Amino acid sequence: MGKACCGPGPDVERLQAEQRRALKIVLAINASTFAMMLVASLASGSVSLLSGGLDNLGDALTYGASLAVVGRPAPWKARVSLLKAALILAAAMGVAVQLAIRIGEPSAPALDTMSVAAVLNLAANVYCLRLLTPFRHGDINMASSWECSRNDVMEGVAVLLTAGAVWLTGSGWADIVVAAALLVLFLRSAMRVTRDAWAELRRA
Repeated sequence: MGKACCGPGPDVERLQAEQRRALKIVLAINASTFAMMLVASLASGSVSLLSGGLDNLGDALTYGASLAVVGRPAPWKARVSLLKAALILAAAMGVAVQLAIRIGEPSAPALDTMSVAAVLNLAANVYCLRLLTPFRHGDINMASSWECSRNDVMEGVAVLLTAGAVWLTGSGWADIVVAAALLVLFLRSAMRVTRDAWAELRRA
């Protein structure tokens, strides 16, 4: 009886345990893919790989924050969502800086390294999205985590298409154009997460 009055019921506890498990897995995957994408970006000279790597780093930090507030009241989750928006924005700024540097020298990235990294990154992102999809209509904490993962899949597809475009054209401009498109995606996502988090804070 005390359990029913003072704490979450067994269904809520089970849901929270499932959320924590999913967040731990996607955190580990994103930390690993960040390291892989960073090395591949440096080896290949691809700015779109770098944007993906920075996004994975931001996501790893975001999932860690999401994990910390599972089961917490709504205002805590909304504040963490604001942190997520800030991390997405930071990744966007990192991409913008690299774009500014690369526009002056649009050399084609090393295709073999870029292609392998793009395939591995997309596979990892699809798996993460699959893990988080059952929670996408839950609280703002899990909904924003799902949005981050969905962005990762879109970014993974874009980088893979970029590798194909570089192979077809032999030019580095495809890499730059896709990185610019990802920059816009990150900015829009940061604005959407911020809007939802502020709305949740006002309701709370």
